[in-house]
Amino acid sequence: QVQVVESGGGLVQAGGSLRLSCTASGLTFDNYIMGWFRQAPGKEREGVSCISRSGGTPYQADSVKGRFTISRDNAKNTVYLQMNSLKPDDTAIYYCAAGDFQYYTTFDLCHATGPSAKRTYWGQGTQVTVSS
Repeated sequence: QVQVVESGGGLVQAGGSLRLSCTASGLTFDNYIMGWFRQAPGKEREGVSCISRSGGTPYQADSVKGRFTISRDNAKNTVYLQMNSLKPDDTAIYYCAAGDFQYYTTFDLCHATGPSAKRTYWGQGTQVTVSS
């Protein structure tokens, strides 16, 4: 059974930093593109950043370029999202997803529709709140 579990969310002041972690089990981790998504109240889910199996050539949304960094540790089955210079607009539930490399590029995964997308696995999300 595949499990995807996020951690590291919380409350932070504007300008601060947070590091999210996501651990996946029950799958061959290095066969999966990994990605972070977010959904704010009343808004559509947005692909924030997605990373290839080797850790290179990440895709990033324009809204987070220069502030967020995605990385992965295949030995630990874990992907990270380092978030710096946080803004109130970054407030959202952050989700982690795994996409089968045979079906997705980093760009494709970050534009996936959501948990119904084929050959993807999603976590339950972690809340990030940025106060002004």
